[in-house]
Amino acid sequence: MSVAPSRRALLLVAPFIAATPARAQLPGTGVDRLRQQWGQFRNRFMAPDGRIIDTGNRNISHSEGQGWGMLMALAADDRASFERIWAWTRRTLDRPRDALSAWRFRPQAANPVEDMNNATDGDLFLAWALLEAGRIWGATQHTESGQAIGRDILRLLVRPAGGMALLLPGARGFERRDHIIVNPSYYCFPALRVLAAAVPDPAWLRVAGDGLSLLRAARFGRWGLPPDWLSVHKQDRRLTLPSNWAPRFSYDAVRVPLYLGWVGLGQEPALQAAADFWTDSGHRQMPAWTDLSSNAVSPYTASPGIAAVAGFAAQMARRPIPVAERRAPDAMPDYYSGALSALVSLARRDSGADFW
Repeated sequence: MSVAPSRRALLLVAPFIAATPARAQLPGTGVDRLRQQWGQFRNRFMAPDGRIIDTGNRNISHSEGQGWGMLMALAADDRASFERIWAWTRRTLDRPRDALSAWRFRPQAANPVEDMNNATDGDLFLAWALLEAGRIWGATQHTESGQAIGRDILRLLVRPAGGMALLLPGARGFERRDHIIVNPSYYCFPALRVLAAAVPDPAWLRVAGDGLSLLRAARFGRWGLPPDWLSVHKQDRRLTLPSNWAPRFSYDAVRVPLYLGWVGLGQEPALQAAADFWTDSGHRQMPAWTDLSSNAVSPYTASPGIAAVAGFAAQMARRPIPVAERRAPDAMPDYYSGALSALVSLARRDSGADFW
């Protein structure tokens, strides 16, 4: 399969990229839920110094987790925690020549930040959180920091290929002679919308429009799902599954329907396909992933966080809410599940979804 830049996709994303981001008016229970979720997440996964801890992955930390934590703290109006998270991020993950952040911190390593490569999704979330903090709290220093990250995302992480503007997953390691590796879940449309308003540049519209075209074409396996990782060939824009990653719709790609629904793109094929997958009556239990080559599904059930994404996707796609989305006794058994559950609540707030 191949992808072509789509004028229709550009026209579809243009209104939300150009518009000033807005917040839905919520009932009190929605605000209370955000604060409750953040308190639970903070108590379980945030160290006193502001480091967000990935309890399911040897207690490492990621730039994405720092950005997610800042967004959650902002939604709960917890400025003290927001400032601690940002201070740790800046102190520990700063890169010397740009405004981006190193992607990983390993606490047990002799050099905990031995790899200074960035992760583009982490930078998008950090910039988004900082820009929103600047707007809501009147913190000009945060606005300036978010704008600096946005300018460096455009400068260092956008590459032309086959007539498209592709978003690199990181500054190094994803460009090959004849193709570029992309991560579909790094196209975080709500973050792109905020950055387009704060760092005006037509490149944001191109990145978002081409990203949407990419998601429309990158459909694999029985359910037509987006993969965790994707090769885009430069000459003919052909899409293939890279050999050095498992050919799955799994822990990365589950965020694709989340980000589409977040900005109201509920009719997009990638979201509709994910809703079909998770609500398929042939499953004994809600699967955490599927192999896009064999159509095999995980032998274990999806986490509460993935179930929350599935419920949100089903709602946006107008499907019956999966039984598994009903609240588990513990919605935050680990960092990633807890983060997904909290992000779904933020997406429901911003999209105006009415099932709080």
